[in-house]
Amino acid sequence: MGPNNVVLKIENSVATLSLNRPDALNALSVDLLNEFYQACLQVEEDSSVKALLVRGEGRAFCAGADLLYFESILDDLQFMPEYVNLLNKCLSQLEKLPIPTIALVHGFALAGGLELMLACDMAIVSEDARIGDQHANYGLMPGGGSTQRLPRRIGLQRAMELLTTGRWISGSEAVDWGLALRAVHPDALNNEVDTLLESLRNKSRVGLGMIKSVTYQGQSLPLADGLALEGMAFVQLFATSDHPRQGIQAFKEKKQPDF
Repeated sequence: MGPNNVVLKIENSVATLSLNRPDALNALSVDLLNEFYQACLQVEEDSSVKALLVRGEGRAFCAGADLLYFESILDDLQFMPEYVNLLNKCLSQLEKLPIPTIALVHGFALAGGLELMLACDMAIVSEDARIGDQHANYGLMPGGGSTQRLPRRIGLQRAMELLTTGRWISGSEAVDWGLALRAVHPDALNNEVDTLLESLRNKSRVGLGMIKSVTYQGQSLPLADGLALEGMAFVQLFATSDHPRQGIQAFKEKKQPDF
């Protein structure tokens, strides 16, 4: 039995999911994706977890899908939909986790690695990270969501440039484009992400989950419908959780609520 393709660590209300195929620049093999999916389910079921950090071991975040695997199935295309479905099942499960998710990106986030980054709510990146789609460079197209999530994140023109030219951008440029939240010197990455995680640890998981769910659902709704959804959720939060009461009481007593 070899080392795990992903390593999940949960401590102090934060889950860290590390891609652990450093020799392959954390390429998304079938085994890795299956383990990734199970790890996401575990995080979803653990109500102590307030945030998830996704990172890569070694010198890259993730260099994409496992092209050696694709080469092995070129003559047997029945396996292709299985891989695409598995990849999208993983990324959708990650995206719908009821907690904030943060990609910590160093080295490369390319093709499937970019798609993984896009399925996270936020990204903290190294200034010198190299980020791009690059499917078009090899006569391929995305299969893990780039054509859909990228324009929603950074707008149509910029998405079309990255999707059709296959060019890479730096971590700093990714921030300018709204593709990443913050870019820092490689040595400061861990401190930067710790600061963000620290501000999430003590929040109400119920409240965070509802904020995230309504925000994502609203992306595909007309504004009036989104506002109606938010109003209903606001009332539902009071009806289904005592956290709002605890929060108001703590506010009155000038204390930090303890969820």
